[in-house]
Amino acid sequence: MSILSILLSNQAAPDFYAPGSILSIAADSATIHLSEAKNDLRTIQKAARSIENLGAVKVKLKGEWDIEQQWAFAKSFSSIKKQHTITWCDNKDAKELDNRYQAMVFTRNLVNITPEDLSPTDLADKCSDWISSLAKDAVSVKRWTGEELKEQNWMGIYHVGRGSTRPPVLLELDYNPTGNPDAEVVASLVGKGITFDSGGYSIKSSEGMLSMKCDMGGAATVTGGLGLAILRGLNKRVKLFLCCAENLISGHAYKLGDIITYKNGTTVEIVNTDAEGRLVLADGLMAASETKSPLIIDAATLTGAAQVAVGTDYNAFFALDKALCTQVLAYAEQECEPSWSLPLEPWHKDACPSPFADTANSRSQKGGGSGGASNAAGFLSRFVSNDGKGWLHIDLAAAYNANSTAMLPAGGTAQGIRTIARALLEQ
Repeated sequence: MSILSILLSNQAAPDFYAPGSILSIAADSATIHLSEAKNDLRTIQKAARSIENLGAVKVKLKGEWDIEQQWAFAKSFSSIKKQHTITWCDNKDAKELDNRYQAMVFTRNLVNITPEDLSPTDLADKCSDWISSLAKDAVSVKRWTGEELKEQNWMGIYHVGRGSTRPPVLLELDYNPTGNPDAEVVASLVGKGITFDSGGYSIKSSEGMLSMKCDMGGAATVTGGLGLAILRGLNKRVKLFLCCAENLISGHAYKLGDIITYKNGTTVEIVNTDAEGRLVLADGLMAASETKSPLIIDAATLTGAAQVAVGTDYNAFFALDKALCTQVLAYAEQECEPSWSLPLEPWHKDACPSPFADTANSRSQKGGGSGGASNAAGFLSRFVSNDGKGWLHIDLAAAYNANSTAMLPAGGTAQGIRTIARALLEQ
């Protein structure tokens, strides 16, 4: 099979191409023209999608490419059916690009698995197996499954997942390269792992349900971020908590009007069974807070409201700790992962009142009403310690594309893994 060489040029495409063309094709090469581009990386991404759509399978990047240009091409060219078919430029960037690529492919492939083939237990297994493969001697794992969750008072994950015949799971993975069992946990990661979301009794439409295999994107993203940090040389102790469940309808499923009492005593009335992500994350955030780690990052495909606010190119950040939010936004910019801060204040925790419990899990309006993403983050703030200092919530609006776009292939994007890895390494 022939390999297509990909080159960059600062010159305009030859005259016989349409004015402003960003791509010219020869027999065994393609040239991306950046001369009139206002954003080189986006131009490279668009060209990569065009090259992939033309049927190119194996490509080699040749000439003068910097690392971010190579990465922009790779994440847009690599589709579900074309992976590990890129040869990097012959320069010092290859190792870092290999590390990024391994983490990206793991994250994307996990998000893209059909829900029949990814139960909550499977999700926990695949994540722990991959991290263990990167640092076997430094990893230990605990898990609570099915009725064990109820016995240990992890009630959010238990109730959301009890409607399925495949039991819910809380996974705790301890990455401790120090070898010291008393070493400080410098950071904790929490991921939403809803392997399929029907909406429960607040059932989704067929159109809304079709892409809900991606609702475990938070678990995939925090695992991918930890894995990338390990590949980059992370030498500090980090814990990973994955909140895994299927949100299905059955005679044993949780219902509207139910009240969940959490481990910290907070009572929650269920007014929308489709606002389940925050219910499982609450357990993960309490578990993370028990570690007393100075940094807690959770990630979740949590609300459509965040996607309405920032679109599908950005992830949305929420934090009561404004200095932390500013710091991690800077990491995101440095890692070329578009992110934006949305409002979160202490009073947001009271934005979903209930006459029967401390709070409801949403408002009884479509999409949770106005400010839905901030209200969801406010709900989560009830379950972190230290008044939210050191905690960042990422609503993954950019985690998944149901169809290919001009910039990215269909499926999981893995956007966020570089930011999370950077935050861990800087901690």
